[in-house]
Amino acid sequence: MLKRSKGIGLALLTAAFTLYFLAASPQEAYAMHIMEGFLPIGWALFWWILFLPFFALGVCSVTRLTREAPELKLMLGLAGAFTFVLSALKLPSVTGSSSHPTGTGLGAVMLGPLPMSVIGSIVLLFQAVLLAHGGITTLGANAFSMAVAGPFAGYAAYRLLMKTARKEWVAVFTAAAIADMTTYLVTSVQLSLAFPSVHGGIWASFLKFGGIFAVTQVPLAVSEGLLTVLLWKWLKAYSPNELSVLRRGMKEAEPS
Repeated sequence: MLKRSKGIGLALLTAAFTLYFLAASPQEAYAMHIMEGFLPIGWALFWWILFLPFFALGVCSVTRLTREAPELKLMLGLAGAFTFVLSALKLPSVTGSSSHPTGTGLGAVMLGPLPMSVIGSIVLLFQAVLLAHGGITTLGANAFSMAVAGPFAGYAAYRLLMKTARKEWVAVFTAAAIADMTTYLVTSVQLSLAFPSVHGGIWASFLKFGGIFAVTQVPLAVSEGLLTVLLWKWLKAYSPNELSVLRRGMKEAEPS
């Protein structure tokens, strides 16, 4: 009975955070990180080329995961749904871009960073086509920041803290927050490279873009970290077998 009550409480808290994001985010925002046509064609192609190898490796990782443990398809779906819902909640930010939680930290902790290159890019594609957030030409840049850089940074933070602090909730919170913030650091780099400042060049442009993003992104990263911890605890309470399979598969995939 106590375990059931605890699970209900976690579910209610998770729902409360989700409602907070929905209420705090305006409904009109025509950008997904970087909107369609905003990047010069050369930079758009550059980020596409940089992203595609990670996507190919991610497809191989997802294929291996689903072949060895078909029951984990639901976990893949959960990671995708969490990413889709959170990344669809937007706050207008830098011209041609927007701020929002990313939701990739949970998937990086559960599945590792490579599967998130596939899940995150699919989410971005759906939002670009169905919601007019982002675009096809900028999909490579957006996917590299949210589906590659963010998950890799979040996963690295999670592994480091699990080895040192050994407090799982701290590691999960940090992974989600770091994945969120890294996404916007990379987005700031992408924008500053494409649009260097007349006075100060790329560095001055990076400070400008990063400073504007930080106003909205820091509190969003903290909120996303808390929500991810709540969902992680709910998963541990109600899907311990699936998490055990995931952890065992990730350990087997580590180099000896």
